[in-house]
Amino acid sequence: MLFNSVDFILFFALVFVFYWVIPNKFRWLLLLVSSYFFYMSWEPIYILLILFSTSIDYFLCRYLTASNNSRNRKIGLGLSVIMNLGLLFTFKYYHFFQEIMASILNLVNVNYQIRESSFLLPVGISFYTFQTLSYSIDVYRKDYRFEKHFGKFALFVSYFPQLIAGPIERASNLLFQLNKKEVKLKYEDFKDGALLFVWGLFKKVVVADNIRILADHYIDYSQFQNGGSIIFALLAFTVQIYADFSGYSDMAIGSSRMLGIKLSLNFRTPYFSQNITEFWRRWHITLSFWLRDYVFIPLGGSRLSKIATLRNLFITFFLAGIWHGASWNFLIWGCLHGIIVVIEKITGWNKNVNHRFFSFLKIVFTFGIITMTMLPVRSTDLIHLSDLLQLISNFHFKDFYLTVAENIYTPGAIGIAVLFLTDLFLAKRSILDIHKFNSIFKYSWVTVIIILILFIGDSSSEAFFYFQF
Repeated sequence: MLFNSVDFILFFALVFVFYWVIPNKFRWLLLLVSSYFFYMSWEPIYILLILFSTSIDYFLCRYLTASNNSRNRKIGLGLSVIMNLGLLFTFKYYHFFQEIMASILNLVNVNYQIRESSFLLPVGISFYTFQTLSYSIDVYRKDYRFEKHFGKFALFVSYFPQLIAGPIERASNLLFQLNKKEVKLKYEDFKDGALLFVWGLFKKVVVADNIRILADHYIDYSQFQNGGSIIFALLAFTVQIYADFSGYSDMAIGSSRMLGIKLSLNFRTPYFSQNITEFWRRWHITLSFWLRDYVFIPLGGSRLSKIATLRNLFITFFLAGIWHGASWNFLIWGCLHGIIVVIEKITGWNKNVNHRFFSFLKIVFTFGIITMTMLPVRSTDLIHLSDLLQLISNFHFKDFYLTVAENIYTPGAIGIAVLFLTDLFLAKRSILDIHKFNSIFKYSWVTVIIILILFIGDSSSEAFFYFQF
């Protein structure tokens, strides 16, 4: 059930009406049943995984909070980490692990046969695994109290607006709100939520899905392309992945806001960053903060020597790459970003400048780096990556210009123009700041967005890119 589908609109409309009609004390149950139904619409059997993960974390956290013995508390946390990461490894990384083992053993002339797994990757497993892990760690650290109500904890794990692709919420935000005794329908929340949902829908169906057609055409058939067309496709894909993922986040935050529950901001015009360090403070913000709080800081953060700090930064980005996908391509992508952030730390490039011209140059340069590092993300495998790099090495501006000219009047290009101008106008701000402008501008903008959704939006209902993670 995709957010950009009629099925979801009808589903959410029913949830919305019943949610605000029934007494507050029963709303958690409605949301829990709705969340399980939503997830089961993808693959019913995998609801058992969420139930298992929920039960494990609930009872282990109950066990560790019931004891004052530090050893028992560590055992409880350790089992929670092992069980959650074990599930993630089994369903997401087992095949990749076998590939690595086969490569190593082949070096010593040992023939290792890779066993094909019949498991499908459960949608959203990386997101809800990190969410439950953060809860267990926070309870262990006594940063958040143990949630005694099993049903509300189950809802925290499975809350449908952000279940599939985030934002990755902390108990201190989402679970805290689920425990509020009374939530009232406010016009401001409904208005803001509807605006966020429509804006996210625009990003998805007008920008991402239309741009995807262009990017796929050139990259998937790279044997017929040249360096200029591949660079164009890579630029298109860079915009596509932003519009796709931030579009989902906006729709998730918007639908939740209409239910009176505020989710965390996940994107803040990341392509206007002056360096990769800043980019990660504005791209997939909840994942960046999760890695900071549960990986970088526990490793020692920046409290140790300079060498140790650089090591910790690289390890964090290495794990970010692994989190995104079980393949060498994502490993390369994570390592590239780790190396770049380390270089920025050493050279001082991670500091922003206030001069308009030089800040503009830094933004353009950083966007170029982001685009080029998207190459392993979009490549299907290492051979494909090598082929694309070879084409790019023979880049000619004329080829790029002709490819741009060929696609300048396509629906995707129109979507990019509106997205760019809106992000530029609201740089470092929220789309909700549109309410601060005069009514003529605001309603004209909303009208244009809705018209573009209706007339040039791609109705093929493609799945969101980050669903594979």
